[in-house]
Amino acid sequence: MHTMWKGSISFGLVNIPIKLHTATEDKDIKLRTLHKKCHAPIKYEKVCTVCEEEVKPEEIVRAYEYTKGKFVVLDEEDLEKLRKENEEKAVEIIDFVKIEEIDPIYFERSYYMSPNEGGGKAYSLLRKALEESQKVGIAKIVIRSKEQLAVIRVYENTLVMETIHYPDEVRKAADVPNVPSEDKVTKKELDTAILLIDQLTSAFEPEKYTDEYRTALLELIESKRQGKDTVTAATKEVATNVTDLMAALQASIDRTKPKKTAAAPPRKKTATKVKKEA
Repeated sequence: MHTMWKGSISFGLVNIPIKLHTATEDKDIKLRTLHKKCHAPIKYEKVCTVCEEEVKPEEIVRAYEYTKGKFVVLDEEDLEKLRKENEEKAVEIIDFVKIEEIDPIYFERSYYMSPNEGGGKAYSLLRKALEESQKVGIAKIVIRSKEQLAVIRVYENTLVMETIHYPDEVRKAADVPNVPSEDKVTKKELDTAILLIDQLTSAFEPEKYTDEYRTALLELIESKRQGKDTVTAATKEVATNVTDLMAALQASIDRTKPKKTAAAPPRKKTATKVKKEA
């Protein structure tokens, strides 16, 4: 199982070196978007709203918009330093509470905790103490440049850290529109509803619940694939000026050769008269 965070967690004077592993996985089926005309994948580019040109990753900086159109630019070096300063701190359990006191709306994401080298005994101690006291620990931890509030509890003999939202991250229920303020139901209606709930009440068995939509979508995809109901993306022809190397070299040599001048016609020999001596 992939380790996504290393550090230590403490309660009192007990320090436990740990590793975090993601406890859940997203099994959503990812669908690509294609151009209907040629079935080629659609490319999404980062384009400047003013220059109207594509921006390369090295040309992008991060900033906080403190008012409309005005930003505070943050250097990557400063952000990295701040992140390291907080991530390298030992995670301390600051409170112990009953899990029933935490509404499920606060829960965000779950991570399995495993002991790092030399942390086995302290890990077992915390696990046993949480089981016996029937409490969970509340701690703070920095994950991916964000300080998270977290619950530490026992799940199937393994310590689990579950990040939870801060109170100001949970929207007020009072702001939800059109919620009736009073219960306008009759006793007969209420009794019938409670009877129906009693009839449908059972022990929670998560294994019996499946993602029927995902299953049906996978079956649809497979049936189309088996029936050859598929398309092939068009490919873009890339212009190339590459020619045969030897031909290019030979052409270069031929172009730089000195031109031969036309040979002059051979001169005719003239007979010379020998004067006889008298």
